Amino acid sequence: MPPPLPDASQSRVSLPAMRTILIVEDNESCAETLQIAFESMPETNTIVLRSPDAALVALREGGNDIAALVTDLHMRARDGFELIRLLRAESRYAHLPVLLISGDSDPQLPERALAHGADAFFSKPYSPAAVRRKLEQLLC
Repeated sequence: MPPPLPDASQSRVSLPAMRTILIVEDNESCAETLQIAFESMPETNTIVLRSPDAALVALREGGNDIAALVTDLHMRARDGFELIRLLRAESRYAHLPVLLISGDSDPQLPERALAHGADAFFSKPYSPAAVRRKLEQLLC
């Protein structure tokens, strides 16, 4: 007679941990492009939110699951700089990888983005593959 199967409460199946990337982008096509690029990364899912305020709520309610933030600079009500400033003021987000994206052509914007606490800056139009590569580097 074969040995009995282990009790389900005792068996431990190890599933790969999923990491969640929060995308804050009010332009639907840009958000979808980023979502496709990031979800092709192993064990990665995304949450797309249309405003910095919605991102702040999501981070405060379940932010421990967020592995990185990718945000547009110009949005209604708050901009990406203010979102980053508010995040960096909270100790649990001090080291959260943040990528900032903007359609501005200001040549000093990349430097300003880093000064505001972004870990990387991309100008629109950007290469989704380049954004993905930088995100992968920051998550290692």
